[in-house]
Amino acid sequence: MTRRYSLAHLTALHLDPPALIRAAARAGFDAVGLRLLRVTEDSPGYPLMDDAAALARTRAALAETGLAVQDIEFVKITPETQVQALLPLLDAGAALGARHVITAPYDPDLSRLAATLGALSEAAQERGLSAVLEFFPWTVVPDLASCWRVVQAAGDAVGILPDALHFDRSGSDLALLRALPPQRLPFAHLCDAQVQPSYSTEALLHTARQDRLPPGAGQIDLRGFLDALPPGTPLGLEVPLAGGVMVHDTDGALRTILQAAQRLGG
Repeated sequence: MTRRYSLAHLTALHLDPPALIRAAARAGFDAVGLRLLRVTEDSPGYPLMDDAAALARTRAALAETGLAVQDIEFVKITPETQVQALLPLLDAGAALGARHVITAPYDPDLSRLAATLGALSEAAQERGLSAVLEFFPWTVVPDLASCWRVVQAAGDAVGILPDALHFDRSGSDLALLRALPPQRLPFAHLCDAQVQPSYSTEALLHTARQDRLPPGAGQIDLRGFLDALPPGTPLGLEVPLAGGVMVHDTDGALRTILQAAQRLGG
C-alpha cells in the first residue's frame, strides 16, 4: 500500500499557504496541512476564511500542483469556544477540499470539552470534514488513554490524531494504539526527537514548536509507533527544525524530511 505524506504547516510556518503548497509539491509531498488559526502570539496563522483573495490564490496553487489539503488547524477548545463562530473556518476547509480539522484540548471540564468537540464534529461532517482531537502532555488531555475517553464521549465520528513526539513524551501505550478502531485514526503526525528521562513543560513546548528532528534522526521508537497504526495510515510530517534551517534552505530541508520518512515508513 502506498502511503500518503502531507506537509504539516508548522514545519515551514514562514510560508503562506500558496508558497507552502508549491514547496511541498517540489519536495514530493502528496498533501499539506494548513494553519488557518494562530496558535501562539509569536507565530503566524493564515486566516483564509477572512480573505477571499488569499483563499482563491490557495485554491489556484492546489489546482496547479495537484496537491490535496489533509487538514486545517487548529481549534483550541476552551470553555469559551462556540461552534457557531467556527463555521467560517469549516467553510474555508470545505472550499479547500480539506479532509480533517484538528482540535486541541484546553477546557478543564472534560464533559464540556467532549460536548463541544461533538458539536464541532457534526458541523464539520456537514461540510465534508472530520474532526480529530490531538493530545499534548502539557494539557488536560495529556496522553492517548485520556484522549480516547474524550473522543468516545464526543461521538462515533470523532478521530484521534496521534503525534509521535507527544505519544512518546506522554508515555502513551503502543498496545492501546494498536487496539483502537482504525476509523478513529485517520492520520498521524510523524517526527523524531531526543529522548530524556523526564521533561519540564518548558522543554516540552520548546521541542514541540521549534526543535524536532527528521524521522530516524532521534531516539523515539518510530518503528513501534508506525507498526501500531492501521496499515497505510497517512502521515503528516510535522518537523519544525532548530536554527533557522528551514528558512535558509526550505526545498532542501523538506526533501530531507520526506525522504527520511519514506525510508522509515514505506
